Amino acid sequence: MKTLTKGLALVGAMVLGGTAFAQDAEHGTEYYAQYCATCHGMDGMGDGPLTAMMTATVPDLTVLSQGNDGKFPMLEVIHVIDGRTGLRAHGGPMPVYGALFKAEGGGDSPYGDVLYSRGKVLSIAYYLESIQQ
Repeated sequence: MKTLTKGLALVGAMVLGGTAFAQDAEHGTEYYAQYCATCHGMDGMGDGPLTAMMTATVPDLTVLSQGNDGKFPMLEVIHVIDGRTGLRAHGGPMPVYGALFKAEGGGDSPYGDVLYSRGKVLSIAYYLESIQQ
């Protein structure tokens, strides 16, 4: 009986985990449109409306896996979004959304801000993973 219960719990966790991933990518679509599409374009190809005013080339985010032996560079993407890489674009830092998301978190608990900001960053990263060519 214990084995059956553990097995059912494992299957349930796997199903819920898949649902959470789909939900994160869906939220990531919304967050991407709000925070990233003005530069990277709605399709992630680096052709957003602000590119005409920029001196730097905006990268095509749909080919990140191609430049990484076919594997999506999740950790590197997360670090770029949250600002840990120090990536510089158009003469100044790319908008660092980790700090912005942390400030939006609300501060209801000691971990709330961090969890909120990391959730948003991860959702955007999941979305970017889903649009790879």
